Amino acid sequence: MTLFRIFLAAIIAAVSIYTTIIIANHGMGLYPVFFGDIADMTWRGQFNVDFLCFLLMSGVWVAWRHEFTVAGLVLGFAAFNLGAPFLAGYLLIEGYRTKNSAALLLGSARAARSR
Repeated sequence: MTLFRIFLAAIIAAVSIYTTIIIANHGMGLYPVFFGDIADMTWRGQFNVDFLCFLLMSGVWVAWRHEFTVAGLVLGFAAFNLGAPFLAGYLLIEGYRTKNSAALLLGSARAARSR
């Protein structure tokens, strides 16, 4: 689990540093560029559609893990919008809280019911 936590911390650091540099050089105009590439039907657009699907799966999984409670929906929305740094941080925190891979994947209530 230690290597996984190091991996998650590296994701947070790498994406945060890269994002900070991009914002400094190009501003906060992500959405027009992101969806513009999709509309152009290029390989960058294909990658963006693929990535968008990963973001959707991440958001839905986080909301599902919290059984679609209000908090779960808020966390799912954050996972969708904030991407890998959010999900890595979420997994770090929940990994420390649960100490159990089944509970980490399913949520504590579902993991308890599956025993």
